[in-house]
Amino acid sequence: MNGNLHEFLLRMKGLGRRQRMDREMAEELSFHEEMLRAKLLREGMAPEDVDAAARRQFGNARRWQERLRELWQFRGVENFARDLRYAARALRRSPGFTTVALLTLALGVGANTTVFSMIDGLLLRPLDVPHSDRLAVLSIKLRGPIPNYTFSEPMFRSLERRHDAFAQVFASSHAQLQVRGADGNQEITGQYVSADFFSALETAPLLGRTLTPEDDRKGGNPAGFAVVISEPFWQSWFGRAPDVVGRKLTLNNTLFTVVGVMPKRFIGTDPMQRPALYVPLATERVLNGERNMTDFGFHAWWLEVMGRLQPGVTTEQASASLGASTHAVLEESVPDAGWIKTQETHHIQYMAEPGAKGFTYARMAFRKPLVAVLALCGGILLLACLNLASLLMARGAARERELATRLAMGATKRRLTQQLLTESLLIAVTGTAIGLAIAPLVAQALAALLLGGQRDAYLDTSLDIRVFAFAAAASVLVTVLIGLVPALQATSSSLNEQIKSGSHATQAHERKRWLPRVLMSFEVALALMLVVGAGLLAASLVRLYGSGAGFDARGVQNIAFSMDHEKMDADALMRFYRTVSDGLSQLPGVRAVSFARMIPLTQEVWDQDMAAPGKPSHDIDLNSVAPNYFSAMRIPLVEGRDFRWSDSPTADKKIILNQASAKLLFPGEDPLGRLVKVTDDEKKATYIVVGVAGDVKYESMREPAPAAAYFAMSQDDGKSPSYSAVVRMDGPAGPLAGAVRELVKRTAPGVPAPVVTSMQTIMNDSLSAERLMALLSVFFAACALLVTAIGLYGTLAYATARRTSEIGIRMALGARRAQVVGMVCGQNATVALSGTVAGLVAALLASRALASFLYGTSVRDPLVLGGAIVALALIATAASLLPALRAARIDPMAAIRCE
Repeated sequence: MNGNLHEFLLRMKGLGRRQRMDREMAEELSFHEEMLRAKLLREGMAPEDVDAAARRQFGNARRWQERLRELWQFRGVENFARDLRYAARALRRSPGFTTVALLTLALGVGANTTVFSMIDGLLLRPLDVPHSDRLAVLSIKLRGPIPNYTFSEPMFRSLERRHDAFAQVFASSHAQLQVRGADGNQEITGQYVSADFFSALETAPLLGRTLTPEDDRKGGNPAGFAVVISEPFWQSWFGRAPDVVGRKLTLNNTLFTVVGVMPKRFIGTDPMQRPALYVPLATERVLNGERNMTDFGFHAWWLEVMGRLQPGVTTEQASASLGASTHAVLEESVPDAGWIKTQETHHIQYMAEPGAKGFTYARMAFRKPLVAVLALCGGILLLACLNLASLLMARGAARERELATRLAMGATKRRLTQQLLTESLLIAVTGTAIGLAIAPLVAQALAALLLGGQRDAYLDTSLDIRVFAFAAAASVLVTVLIGLVPALQATSSSLNEQIKSGSHATQAHERKRWLPRVLMSFEVALALMLVVGAGLLAASLVRLYGSGAGFDARGVQNIAFSMDHEKMDADALMRFYRTVSDGLSQLPGVRAVSFARMIPLTQEVWDQDMAAPGKPSHDIDLNSVAPNYFSAMRIPLVEGRDFRWSDSPTADKKIILNQASAKLLFPGEDPLGRLVKVTDDEKKATYIVVGVAGDVKYESMREPAPAAAYFAMSQDDGKSPSYSAVVRMDGPAGPLAGAVRELVKRTAPGVPAPVVTSMQTIMNDSLSAERLMALLSVFFAACALLVTAIGLYGTLAYATARRTSEIGIRMALGARRAQVVGMVCGQNATVALSGTVAGLVAALLASRALASFLYGTSVRDPLVLGGAIVALALIATAASLLPALRAARIDPMAAIRCE
């Protein structure tokens, strides 16, 4: 045991003292050799014979050095280091091959790492809070297969009191808060949170305290309303002032006191939000005024609820406990017995699921697209590996004589295989490192594309231990895939024949090398699958845009105003909007200006039950718009008239139906002049139909246009409703943002600066998942074609170079250049044809997995399939042509002499 330890320590010591120990060893061997010479001289040997005799007795000094070095070195480590240096020199001698290999791997590994980092940030990364594995997300099982993750305020308060399986139950909800600053109000992202929010997440503040049950009650604590701010807000708003606790903030025209500052790493429970302000849940009624959600009771489902499990309680046990208490919670929180009975017939039930990663709705929207894109990336990585394996096999075949000579000189096959695998490892590690270097930048760009339509959304794509582990696993996989088979083939038993015979004698053997061709056929098949998938997704996206939204988005700018918290009565508010409309109309290039409460494709929904007298009611999507809305959006007015500013609040209420709602409410009848009534509103308001407009897609480009109706903005009796201006203009929209900000600042200084967005951007953002998949798949398909072209070219170029003598003999015997070109191109043609057939069959089977992502596109779309085959044929032709032309220019005599 002690001997082994001493040997290990000696070898560890030798790792850092190699040159010194080599020098000492050489000196000692030289000393012993001199002693032997002196001994031989004392014994009477002639001086001229001493050196030869000493060398015979002492032996080879270099061999002694190698034997002694084995005593203080890790032989495996030393061999690996030697192989690594040799591999680096070999790759430097082949810059073309090395560049292609590294770029190919950087593309494959980088793409996979990029998408995995997005999946990690959205689906895998736990919240940065202590014991996040003890958190649970609460949901409600209703009629559909997908649970409902929002609760009403009474339901949450009941759960907050009934949590036998939970140490705490807490709620939160996203909020846009207007913070009064020196330059007027600014809209800041915040969050309504319940009393136990911070204590359940077990994160201490940097300064001050967190919210308490005294803060989360009507009227706040005795000192007033409390707010907790984030570290970035403390930096930007207060300049990290140490006395920030106790300072005042005006939120939505209400005074709050800062009681604490949370550290930057604390982001709450939604991984895609970065709230700057945390206000008590009970203040929602005060902050939102008459438009608050709390007063709607059990009808308003707006809270996301989580809990921290009691010690020893599992998520399954907590879910069962919640399910058992469903009836009691409903009885306590819902005063409508009929509603409870209806829901219980549909088996309503409270449930819990693991909440270590928090909760965000984006997971449900982007889980499938991201996993599908990762599968495409996996195809690119496999394609890159097949390509490099083929090139390495061709490269190894070109080095057969070198390897055979090394075998003849005593090298073992294991040793040569290790050296070739080390070369593959160096390529894989370097390519992975390059991919890791570019992955964060690409991931940020993709995250911006993914979240373009979500205001203030954030996706953390930074590299963490899971991403590095994924990259390391990819590197090991790449090493095995690209190195093992070429290394084994390059050191096969037939190598010794290369020493005994020339390349003429080995042509029969060469014709039996079928593995490289099989690999290239697989590569072609895989490339065709990726191209077909990309073509289907791209065609689907084009058809989504071509399906039409019912309006013309080109040249339309959307200007969003935030008026919910302004102290204006209805008349003052209408005057403000009229003033803005008049000011915008005078700007150069503006063709039409109007206003709308709901902007198409922004996921905002306002629906109510409506009915014609004596007919059943129907659920109708509603919107409130100003005059000229239909002309500004270029929505056709099929019959009737548009709204007018003269449609005053005291006049008969007017309504415009779209074609879908007109057919639904008045089937086979003319709706103009008819009455419709809102049936699920306390006022039971009645409206006169004055027009019928074209159908517009408001929620999704994928779904048919819903039945919708439009109210006159001038007759809107809501309290301080926020409208968005829609401005149709010619030319650039750049000056519009500054002009509208100056206009609002002059008219109402307390109103936050409006946000200007083009309708084309809104439409693009509504298709963010589809655009992400289509754009990435097209990019990856282009990369697949490029990698395939490189593989076909490289493999054929190596094979052609090795057939130089054969081609020279053929041409010397009378073969024409065209025949040589045809012979060389025929090799790739066979590979491409077999790969295309196999890939087409595989693509037809695999494309079924994309069916749920497609719109108006069949998985057997002949245009897509035909285009993919043509693209691959062109790539194969281009990759084959250069080696074929090079072969046709071979000088027969020079080719024969090279043997």
